[in-house]
Amino acid sequence: MREAFDDGWGALDAVAGEAPQPLPTQVVEEHAGRILSENDSPDIGFEVSLNPYRGCEHGCIYCYARPSHAYLGWSPGLDFETRLVAKVNAAERLRAALGAAGYRPRPIAIGTVTDAYQPIERWLGLTRAVLELLHETRHPFSLITKSALVERDLDLIAPMAAAGLACVDVTLTTLDPALARRLEPRAASPERRLRTIRTLAQAGVPVGVSVSPLIPFVNEPELERVLQAAHEAGAVRAFAIVLRLPSELSPLFRHWLEQHFPERAARVMARVQEMRGGRDNDPRFGSRMRGEGVWAELLRQRLRKTCDRLGLQRRHEALDVSAFRPPQGPQGSLF
Repeated sequence: MREAFDDGWGALDAVAGEAPQPLPTQVVEEHAGRILSENDSPDIGFEVSLNPYRGCEHGCIYCYARPSHAYLGWSPGLDFETRLVAKVNAAERLRAALGAAGYRPRPIAIGTVTDAYQPIERWLGLTRAVLELLHETRHPFSLITKSALVERDLDLIAPMAAAGLACVDVTLTTLDPALARRLEPRAASPERRLRTIRTLAQAGVPVGVSVSPLIPFVNEPELERVLQAAHEAGAVRAFAIVLRLPSELSPLFRHWLEQHFPERAARVMARVQEMRGGRDNDPRFGSRMRGEGVWAELLRQRLRKTCDRLGLQRRHEALDVSAFRPPQGPQGSLF
């Protein structure tokens, strides 16, 4: 049975506007050959990642992962939100990887492509199964999500965090519920995400906030207010990435912009292109996450100045890799 879940909207829909129509989803089961992905990009802060799902029900219009659905022969638009792939053997493949001869533990970043706590996780539990194995083996990990469902797994995350083995980042793009409904129609409300930051922090979990992506003249003016609210909720670190529009995402975003903000669409895209060397997207390492030019530098200065004022770190403390124990035999708690 699909239980009710508090995503923080409820009465807020009277403020944000009509709730999005529920979309029928198709879940395709995949038996992955490998579950860990190696990252060789010098501008991304992790070496190894794990994503239990492809596609995402949250429907965030800005999601840079949308073009990945084209590789499956599906559309980066509606198919990305409704035709989902669940890697049902994620924990099994992870167990094999962690137990392989010569395995070298490095923190595993979970949910870096699509949200590991999107709605289907409530009944599939693939992310939870992965965390149970990481808990069993004392393997360090980080999570990034915009879902309050992460609170469900505090029984695993909190003791790992206490041992220096876990941290969480929560994506918070805006404090405006009406804008959030447009940008991220099926994600938790901004207020609910702040409550999640508070819950994680009170449980002793190092929690950060990602104000990403920063979209000029859309959510960018809120940067300082979002950082302030996250800090007051208990966040200890913060980062932000400027809007990226790779491949098929560019026309999708442009269409959305014309629908929702026709009066400022031209200004938004002009500023994006100013930071991207005259294009909608700049895929080069070093610039793709930061942007270039005067305006991108002003954003970095605003972020740095506000983080310094609030005492927000720019990165989490290093996680401990020395406690790792390879999986062996039946599962059991080491805490």
